[in-house]
Amino acid sequence: MTKIKNAFANGKAFIPFITCGDPSLTISEQLVYAMEAAGADLIELGIPFSDPTAEGPVIQAANLRALHAGALTDAIFEMVARIRQKTQIPLAFMTYANVVYHYGTRRFLQKAADLGVDGLILADVPYEEKAEFAEVGQELGVELISMIAPTSHDRIKMIAQDAAGFVYCVSSLGVTGVRNTITTDINAMVQLVKHEQEIPCAVGFGISTPAQAREMAQQADGVIVGSAIVRLCEKYGQDCVKPVADYVRSMKDAIRDL
Repeated sequence: MTKIKNAFANGKAFIPFITCGDPSLTISEQLVYAMEAAGADLIELGIPFSDPTAEGPVIQAANLRALHAGALTDAIFEMVARIRQKTQIPLAFMTYANVVYHYGTRRFLQKAADLGVDGLILADVPYEEKAEFAEVGQELGVELISMIAPTSHDRIKMIAQDAAGFVYCVSSLGVTGVRNTITTDINAMVQLVKHEQEIPCAVGFGISTPAQAREMAQQADGVIVGSAIVRLCEKYGQDCVKPVADYVRSMKDAIRDL
């Protein structure tokens, strides 16, 4: 069993996202340890990009803060190397194709593999263009996570057949950000995926409250939360570790008995 699938082996998974370098890489490293202790099963590490087209204003602003603070790709790799000396929690990078291209696809994935990064999410790479990343990742042991959207109904079968790690189910149309209600039929999306392949499905985009997490986890194998955590990082700055850990604990507790 891969480390990513292992994250789903003990009940519903809670997957927090942070933007690396917001407010600093030192704090991002501390957030990883604190979120793991609070119950996180897998952690998404956002590599900041100047044009994050899938992100709403909260994570867009975090990307700019992190870039201005010097959170470049090599510095993030160095942070992950420090993290891997202390924990083996499953980790997935989330970023954009240009970041990987600019670094060199094989060089990027080789470095990620050497550091024990388990997955890669590229928010702007459609299924038809994923091969050049997925094939190198498969060779090196870094799984390219596939995303499906509410509008992907006719494409879900195709995407699910060769998905790896887990399937990222986008709960709502549009960019990332907190939403008051989520009306998408997540259960139907999950069933379409599992008809093609028995692979974990985690729901992201828009989830911010324990009640929403519990509702989504009743229909899927895990819940992903980004903007609500990034908003805490913005609000508390250098003092964000405890508020984020408390929040992660509340979200994991909401789905722990499902």
